Amino acid sequence: MNDPTGTGPHETGYGEAIREGFVHLLSRHREVFTIGQGLWSPWYVGNSMTDLDKLFGKDRVIDTPVSELACTGAAVGAALCGYRPVVIHPRMDFMVLAADQIINQAAKWHHMLGGQARVPVTIRAIINRGGEQGAQHSQALHSWFAHIPGLRVVMPASVADARDLLIASVLCDDPVMYIDDRWLYDQRAVLPPVVERPLAAEGPKVVRSGSDITLVGAGYSTWLCSQAADILAAEDIDAVVIDVRVLNPFEPAAILASVGRTGRLCVVDGGWRNAGWAAEVIASVAEAIDPRALKASPRRVTLADAPAPTSKALEAGYYPDARQVADAARAALPPRRTA
Repeated sequence: MNDPTGTGPHETGYGEAIREGFVHLLSRHREVFTIGQGLWSPWYVGNSMTDLDKLFGKDRVIDTPVSELACTGAAVGAALCGYRPVVIHPRMDFMVLAADQIINQAAKWHHMLGGQARVPVTIRAIINRGGEQGAQHSQALHSWFAHIPGLRVVMPASVADARDLLIASVLCDDPVMYIDDRWLYDQRAVLPPVVERPLAAEGPKVVRSGSDITLVGAGYSTWLCSQAADILAAEDIDAVVIDVRVLNPFEPAAILASVGRTGRLCVVDGGWRNAGWAAEVIASVAEAIDPRALKASPRRVTLADAPAPTSKALEAGYYPDARQVADAARAALPPRRTA
């Protein structure tokens, strides 16, 4: 379908692209509504929902009291009754209060009722960290929710995916967790008109070709991989960058094909190392590829196994940057000969 605003290709930012996704959905699909805390306030959701309540009414952009459990439960119930709600949690950390509704209810009803019920609810979970916000406001918990059967999990890294994966998530008949990252909101790109695509057809995508090593990320970690690939390119190291995009169900075929060619893998994850998403990617490669085809042990770059600090100085050492990713990739390559 065409973009409901009638615009052709145009430049926009990541947060604005999310808003365009909502405009498309609310314009075209009467069963869609949004519900959550602070939806009328840019302080909570940045520029991703500016004035949507004025455009579509406060009965479709519903700002709720502070109860993550209540608004998520209301959205799950509405989905069971034929609506396509988007429940929005401005901080993923506090979404944990709604874990029962997400894990025990939304993800289970289709299975428990023998496929006779659908729960087309989208849970938008925003990662909002840094800025000395501390341990309770800085968590990326994607690996938790990717573990749950029956719950699709997507993490858009690009401006285009911020819009298009949102649309695909909301139009999917399964419960979907859509995870966006405030650290990506400054990214900009030229977008084509909207084309609705089924979420089931989406999966990992090669966003940069190469031959020396495969870098894999999701969400903000994909941006780190791309920045690291630029650093490595200046040293004549040719890195592949793969954006996972869909964490559950996870289809590693593109990653396996790339590692089969490069023989080297480095996975970057915005969560912690222990039992994290990076380990799942590495395990999928180890299970599928003959160890003799690997030229080096896989590497991973993650958060340290510690809660986020509050101090700005400590944050600088806590969060990995592109140079650390480049260093990890370089460690998997043979030493360079010097003249």
